[in-house]
This record gives sequence, structure tokens and C-alpha cells, in this order.
Amino acid sequence: MSEWLFAALLGVIEGVTEFLPVSSTGHLLIAERLAGRHYSDLFNTLIQVGAVLAVVAVFADRVRSLLTRWKEPANQDYLLKLAAAFVVTAIGGLAMKKAGLKLPKTLTPVAWATLVGGVLFVGLERWLYGRRTSDRITWAIALAVAGGQLIAAAFPGASRSGTTILIALALGLSRNMAAEFSFLLGIPTLMAAGAKETLDALRHSEPHEPWAMIALASVVAALTAFVVVKWLLGYVRSHTFSLFGWYRIVAGLGLLILAYRA
Repeated sequence: MSEWLFAALLGVIEGVTEFLPVSSTGHLLIAERLAGRHYSDLFNTLIQVGAVLAVVAVFADRVRSLLTRWKEPANQDYLLKLAAAFVVTAIGGLAMKKAGLKLPKTLTPVAWATLVGGVLFVGLERWLYGRRTSDRITWAIALAVAGGQLIAAAFPGASRSGTTILIALALGLSRNMAAEFSFLLGIPTLMAAGAKETLDALRHSEPHEPWAMIALASVVAALTAFVVVKWLLGYVRSHTFSLFGWYRIVAGLGLLILAYRA
């Protein structure tokens, strides 16, 4: 497989998995491992930015309303909670990076995070059956979701969207609002991560970065993510997240078998 084709494939994987609760980082790691190729953390971070642009497009009306009508109490409250969740994530992420946290490059931790997340989704959806949920995002939910982003950053396979949605659901938020808050919080979070990784790379003058491949994968990720996010928002209006939980259980078990046979 050519480099261009492989980069495009990674873009598709990123676009499909970034906002589905199944872990984009984990799937990218698996694809690179199976193909015997590896790109840098900068590559994986920047193609996430491409997927984020799709969210901006899908939620264009919502984002425009929040920014142009920010004086309205409801919008102010929402923006404050988004900002607080982002700040908590940024401070926590910088602290983890300063402490030397590095993402594992092996399948075993990804497999376990995928499996555990799947079990939690299936169990939680069964617990939620017949219970009332709310569309109100409380401060507890906003800060807990920020904590979920940090958990996902530390454990590839946990899934940023998966962990944040799972936590929001557990605290009583409706599926639609859990997905919306998770996706909108992903905009500043992943944009900031991409900016920092880029500045670090430029500061250290890393000429080996495949910038053309990054650009291709980012464009493909954006186009793919747009379709996936639109579909997911429609899907959760009448379905639970159990399907993704069962997918993660099967995928996690399969990865464990693959890891222990390697």
C-alpha cells in the first residue's frame, strides 16, 4: 500500500472513530500496528483537527447562536461550562505531559480500555432503561466530563467521546445533550492540542514530519467525520449506545487475543 493511500485510510479511520464512542487513537494504533507502519503523535493529533472541523460544520447554527447571542442567560451558562471544562482539561493535560506521560504503543492497554468501556456502556444503558434523563448540563456534569477527557488522554482505547458521553449519561444527561456537549467541547480541546503539537514540532525543527500526508489525512478525516457525526446525532434520537458497547466488547476481546498471541 502506498504512503498516500495509507494516509487516506488513516484519515477515514480517524473520521469514523473520533466522535463515535469507540476510540480513534486506539483504532489508529491498531491500523499502524497491523500495517507495520508508524506515524508520530503529531500526525495523529493534527488529523483529529480535521475531524473537529466537521463538528464545526455540523453544529454551525448552534455555534453561531452561542457566539452571537452570548448575552442570553442560557447561552452564557452553556459557554461558561464549556470554558470551565476546557480549562480543566488543558491544565490537567499540560500537567500530565510535564509529568512525562507517554501513550503506550502496544495493543494490550488499548484492548483492556476498549473492553472495559464496552462493558460500562452496556451496563449503563441497561441501568438507564426506563429512567428519566435531563437536558440540563450542571456544573457537576461539566467538570466530570472534563475529567473524562483526561482519562481518555491517559488511556488510549478509552475514547474521548466515549468516556465523556458515558460520564454524562451516568450523571443523568440525555443522550442528545451528552453527545452535543462532548462534541462541542472537543472543538477547543482538539484544536488546542493540535496547535501545541504543531508549535512543539516547529520549535524543535522536525523536518521529517510528512506534512503532505498530514494534510491529506486531515481532509479525508473532515469529510468522513461530517457524515458520521450527522448520522450519529440522528441515531441517538431513537437508539441507545448499547450497539457501540457490544462492538467494544467484541473488539476488545479480539485485541486481547491478538496481543497475547503476538
